[in-house]
Amino acid sequence: QVQLVESGGGLVQPGGSLRLSCAASGSIFSIYTMGWYRQAPGKQRESVATITHDGNTYVANSVKGRFSISRDNAKNTVFLQMNNLKPEDTAIYYCKAQIKGVGTGPVLPYWGQGTQVTVSS
Repeated sequence: QVQLVESGGGLVQPGGSLRLSCAASGSIFSIYTMGWYRQAPGKQRESVATITHDGNTYVANSVKGRFSISRDNAKNTVFLQMNNLKPEDTAIYYCKAQIKGVGTGPVLPYWGQGTQVTVSS
């Protein structure tokens, strides 16, 4: 069984910063691409940033230059550093990871439970 647990969300003023963390645990053989997605009220879930096992990154244009993604493979953890936050960044942020469990079987996508980020004065 595999679990993703996010942390680091909260309320921040415009221009502020937050750092989200997502730790994977359980019967893990290997973790491939990890990423962050967000969903604002009334909107579809969108990709924010992803990072491969080797460290290749993708960052959405809407957050480029303000957000950065990184990971610690030894700790099965992915981070999202969010700077210069804007009210439009308000959303629930979800972590996703492509994971192969211990033993035989395919690589499967796993999602965290989400963490609320609210940017407001």
